[in-house]
Amino acid sequence: MKTRTITAIIALLLFIPMVVIGSWPMLILVYFLAYTALYEILKMNRIHILSIPGMLSMVALFIVMVPHENYAPNISAFQGDMIIGMALVMLSFTVVSKNRFSFVDMGFCVLAVAYVGIGFMYFYETREAGLIYILYGLLIVWVTDTGAYLAGRAVGRRKLWPQISPNKTVEGFLGGILCSLLLALLFWATGWIQGTNVFLFVFMTMILSMFGQLGDLVESALKRHFDVKDSGRLLPGHGGILDRFDSFIFVLPLMNILPLIN
Repeated sequence: MKTRTITAIIALLLFIPMVVIGSWPMLILVYFLAYTALYEILKMNRIHILSIPGMLSMVALFIVMVPHENYAPNISAFQGDMIIGMALVMLSFTVVSKNRFSFVDMGFCVLAVAYVGIGFMYFYETREAGLIYILYGLLIVWVTDTGAYLAGRAVGRRKLWPQISPNKTVEGFLGGILCSLLLALLFWATGWIQGTNVFLFVFMTMILSMFGQLGDLVESALKRHFDVKDSGRLLPGHGGILDRFDSFIFVLPLMNILPLIN
């Protein structure tokens, strides 16, 4: 517990200032997190980051995450073609490797790039939309996690999905959503986020809370499939980057899809 607490304090002291500053520091942070997450997910499938598929995945991830508006406004016209080209090269490598790198492995790399790249791309895009939005996204996940933990410990009886995450309960799931709704009402009452009516805002927050918990379950299912306890060891007491950001990978893109960010 002591190691976990110390790691959390140090991580927040490094993380929060970059989020507040935004711009290039935030972009550098997001790329670092994304590449670390890509390393972790490829390692689960025993694909080395410095192998040919790994390096192609790194190039594809860079392309997916390039910010359109601020740094490369014309790149969107080429992104799709470049990603398709990377996929074709990976398919060709299945032949060169004599199927040691298979079609399934190629699909895993492509999906890993999409899973990590889109999630962390929206981490930066949400911050660029306004500091209040990224803070709200962070708080939704943190408040939901805290509420789910406390409710699960206090009244948790029925297992939510024992085959995937044995410790999660239905009561904890609902407790996390309830706490996120209280957060929504607080933000609405203070006027920190405006532009929609309170009922729609609360409903969208509930959806984000649910998907945040789903994102955590998705990563748990991934780890269980590959029989690993943590995605990595970068954060002592917490695991890897995917372990800490799995919920954000679902919440932040959805924040930009829903009519929440003005």
